[in-house]
Amino acid sequence: MVIGVIDTGIDPMHPSFAYNPKNPDGHSKCMPLFAGICDIGPYFPVGSCNGKIITARYYAAGASAVIPLNASRDLSPFDVSGHGSHVASVAAGNRGVPVVVNGFVYGFASGMAPSARLAVYKAMYPAGGTIADMISAIDQAAIDRVDILVLSIGPDQPPADKITFMSVLDITLLFARRAGIFVVQAAGNRGPDAASVSSFSPWAVGVAASTTSRAYSPVLVLGNGHAIKGIGLSAPTPGDGLFQFRLVAARDAASTSTASAEECQNPEALNPSIVAGSIVLCLFSQGFYNGTATITAILDTATSLGFLGFALLANPLYGDFIAEPLPFHIPGIMVPSVADAQVIWNYYNNHTTRDIKGIVTSYVSCATIKEGRIATFTNTAPAVARFSSRGPDISDSQLNPADVLKPDILAPGKQIWGAWSSVSLDNPILSGHHFALLSGTSMAAPHVAGVAALVKQYHPSWTPAMIASALTTTARKHDRLGRPIMSQGPDLYRLYQSTPFDYGSGLINPSEALDPGLVFPSEFEDYIRFLCSLPNTTSQDIFLATGVACKTSTNTPSDLNLPSITISSLRGCQIIRRYVKNVGGKAETYLAAVQAPDGVAVHVKPSWFDIGPDRIQHLEVTFNVTEASESFNFGELVFIGSLDHIVRLPLIVWPTL
Repeated sequence: MVIGVIDTGIDPMHPSFAYNPKNPDGHSKCMPLFAGICDIGPYFPVGSCNGKIITARYYAAGASAVIPLNASRDLSPFDVSGHGSHVASVAAGNRGVPVVVNGFVYGFASGMAPSARLAVYKAMYPAGGTIADMISAIDQAAIDRVDILVLSIGPDQPPADKITFMSVLDITLLFARRAGIFVVQAAGNRGPDAASVSSFSPWAVGVAASTTSRAYSPVLVLGNGHAIKGIGLSAPTPGDGLFQFRLVAARDAASTSTASAEECQNPEALNPSIVAGSIVLCLFSQGFYNGTATITAILDTATSLGFLGFALLANPLYGDFIAEPLPFHIPGIMVPSVADAQVIWNYYNNHTTRDIKGIVTSYVSCATIKEGRIATFTNTAPAVARFSSRGPDISDSQLNPADVLKPDILAPGKQIWGAWSSVSLDNPILSGHHFALLSGTSMAAPHVAGVAALVKQYHPSWTPAMIASALTTTARKHDRLGRPIMSQGPDLYRLYQSTPFDYGSGLINPSEALDPGLVFPSEFEDYIRFLCSLPNTTSQDIFLATGVACKTSTNTPSDLNLPSITISSLRGCQIIRRYVKNVGGKAETYLAAVQAPDGVAVHVKPSWFDIGPDRIQHLEVTFNVTEASESFNFGELVFIGSLDHIVRLPLIVWPTL
């Protein structure tokens, strides 16, 4: 299997992409059916395409016209950002690669499809990228005959001048699908706002991001025994948490103004004789919000002045902040909760003696920072990540809802380990490192790409639509404890009830996707009929975009044979048509069961059916409004097979008068 990655390039020297013919997952350098070639340039010498990486190209014609490029590093497939290497490693990185950061081994990494080959198409640069370069990359991937194509980059806004499905990017992806490529897109990172997805079209699988059961939680133990959990990939203070060390608030060690000292950004703002050998309390204040303050500056200050460790505390003036685990080369912890920070301040103030002017005369408070690099695991996962973009899918820049479910599916995307480019300047804390722990739908999408490659390998005759159907109809809607999957939302410390607009069909379930029982096929002609059925489009528009003329049809957009049914405006009665194919290998009897959306009556015809191997069954699903609603309502259609196959379709309906 060949997974194409359109992103910021790749680091060919990274062990996640090494060629090892003695490895059981070794890669033959002979790929007679693959047409790719290897561009040579800065940091990407001859031999970089090594059998694991079988093609590598870069596209910069568009970017060079609008943004500055550095010819000594940018003009090759080499990844100077890190993002592309991370995405590629999650999809298809070699198995058993040690994850070492600051000398600590966090475990061993593997991509979802570690035996898959990689075709790399660089179309994004440190200063940005263009749609034109992305289009060139997609076209080349189709010419090269990749099996899977993952895009964790792309525009985060709908086109202003046309419907979403008719943008240049989406039409190009349609033709990639026509070429037999399974296309995966990141859904976007603008959650939890509604209608924020940036994967629009039904011929690309849009992936939402979930949390995982793994967490890295260092603990600050105060002198009174109170333990405060925080965030950070940090070694413990000396003694592995057995010894207590002096606590000093940065504002109490100010050598100039308190305001410039409390964020711990400048060594000159602090008194070295006070902070040296201490755990220093820094404040997450205005500078972190306007971009003038950074964690890197705290680490530089700490190193310069000899901090024993630091704690970055939430500021009640600004509220809780969002923190991601970052590797610290000295003991450190971030406490993003105002409530937890207040516990620390109360202890500190109660154990600090001041004179009549408020100047500290005696530091009595103490603490220790415990190990933060050992993962802990919980059963409260997965949940939809707060940042993950939400549905409904939209048809235009006015945010009018479309009759397509987006996102399509949920996959792990929060705090994911992956390969990193050691020369990256994107985040100074990660400079020189070969692995990074990142969050985003960019990390979720390659999980789906890798699983799709496994399904394609197992079922080489399946079309992209069949693979997408298998992934979505077998997805899970419950967490590790069997409870409905919840969603993170506006309140950082609360979970909300989820809907298909949060997770699509549910959390990807790789083993079940290999044997879905039934699939919902669709071909290029079906997508053309979908486009022709859309309001606010003309036959001429579609012909100019696709070269295919519309034919007379009574289809509605909801009739596209997707493994979900979305009706953005149901008035009275509407009949939706679907057909399924039996890929289970044996004859089976299926019974339809419906959980109808509120305000809607749903009837399936036939309500049960026998279907032989590779046979087709046509279905009619009738929707009737029973009560108008002010929003979308959700339900489910389930086909229960006599051989234990269960096929689930989300129902998303807005009943109106």
